[in-house]
Amino acid sequence: MLVANKELQESEYRLFRDFLEQQCGIVLGDNKQYLVKSRLAPLMQRFGLSSLSELLNKTLSPFERQLRSAVIDAMTTNETLWFRDNYPYELLKKQILPEFEKDHKTVKIWSAASSSGQEPYSIAMSGLEYQQGRPSAFPMGLHILGTDISNAMLEHCQRAEYDGLALSRGLSPERRSKFFDDSGNGMMRLKDAVRKNVSFRHLNLLDSYTLLGKFDIIFCRNVLIYFSPEVKMKIIKQFSQALNPRGYLFLGASESLSSLNNDFDMVRCNPGIVYRKKV
Repeated sequence: MLVANKELQESEYRLFRDFLEQQCGIVLGDNKQYLVKSRLAPLMQRFGLSSLSELLNKTLSPFERQLRSAVIDAMTTNETLWFRDNYPYELLKKQILPEFEKDHKTVKIWSAASSSGQEPYSIAMSGLEYQQGRPSAFPMGLHILGTDISNAMLEHCQRAEYDGLALSRGLSPERRSKFFDDSGNGMMRLKDAVRKNVSFRHLNLLDSYTLLGKFDIIFCRNVLIYFSPEVKMKIIKQFSQALNPRGYLFLGASESLSSLNNDFDMVRCNPGIVYRKKV
């Protein structure tokens, strides 16, 4: 049995930090060695490596594609929950969807960095709740696209199955009963009515968004905090280009467009804020 060595030299940490920023834009601070250790330690046994140093050295090799993918998955996967902060979903139902209803078209919504799927599926559930109150709304439908850099997370999203712990994080008993079926072994699966409105695809936010098409609403919440100011500016500019005129951008509660971009007006709500693309 391997005795894992989790020690990490400062020089190794700096090289890995540069690698991670180059690959996916995430910026690690000077004292985040503990995060690297906790996220990557499980991979040592999986790949038969005896030390964290060996793992990082192999990760830097362009020939270790499987290991690289696993490392990026581990470093970019963040915990999430259903209906996080709640207000974006209430704002969606009370103000934003009514604005788009009169356009008589498919409303396209993008959940960028969708992690394990709670955000795009929460958006889909919100859309169904709105349509249940207005059965004639959106005859062309709502379509939600979830993207993520992690293939493992995308596979999880597409299964649409969650255990009791995941379901306890932000999901009310009423929504659990309404939108999920028991799939056995302590798992619950989202009903077809929710899943049919959501699709997923792989995307690195550092890459081009051109092939995704245009959107009416973009959710990118609690993601920009991990990027440098330069990368934030690039991403926001590409979001602007991907949005239709007067489209909406939702950011996390602690995130702001201040000094990053002038393509949006800030709309103050009660509570929270949302950004609207200028015409």
